[in-house]
Amino acid sequence: MPPLTAHTVQRGAQELVHQEPFFGKIISLYDLPPLWQRPQGFATLIQIILEQQVSLASARAAYGRLQTVCVPLIPEEFLKLSAIELKQIGFSRQKTGYGRALAQALLDKRLDLSQLETLGDQDVQEQLMSVKGIGVWTANIYLIMALKRSDIWPKGDIALQTAIKDIKGLPKRPSSDEAQLMSLAWRPWRAVAARLLWHFYLSRRQQSYL
Repeated sequence: MPPLTAHTVQRGAQELVHQEPFFGKIISLYDLPPLWQRPQGFATLIQIILEQQVSLASARAAYGRLQTVCVPLIPEEFLKLSAIELKQIGFSRQKTGYGRALAQALLDKRLDLSQLETLGDQDVQEQLMSVKGIGVWTANIYLIMALKRSDIWPKGDIALQTAIKDIKGLPKRPSSDEAQLMSLAWRPWRAVAARLLWHFYLSRRQQSYL
């Protein structure tokens, strides 16, 4: 599948509307989602680590503080920050460990982010998840936002599970496993489905993803 562009998002959305009418409802209410994308590299992975299990607003604030004290935001400079400095920025002790593990893996060349673009989805996941603190959700968000892959479902994303509940009028939010099972019907455009559902979730709350 080609990487996601404005054109391929539109194409994928059209195909999804034929499968699930509620995608058409999202588009009629809020139009197509923006082409959210992030640069490949260390800084984006650090941002995604900050987003693990917290609100986007909280993560965005912490990432903004990090950008002001870690210039440039590269592994060498990140490792110079003390645990106290990172805590003041908004890193928990756990996320401090994750960030340092990622920085060290890059410096040791155990992980080469520049090569990921040439790999298949599963190989990218395996490479990223070899680093402590990068699980399937973090790896998949990187695949969607930085590598712009079209058929990735970020299992465990609470916003997506909430959006599915709301748009389908379900009595309760589907579990992570249930949402992933639903997403199988949206192949090969699962990342477009996710973007539409995020767009619905954020538009209702008047928030921005980036």
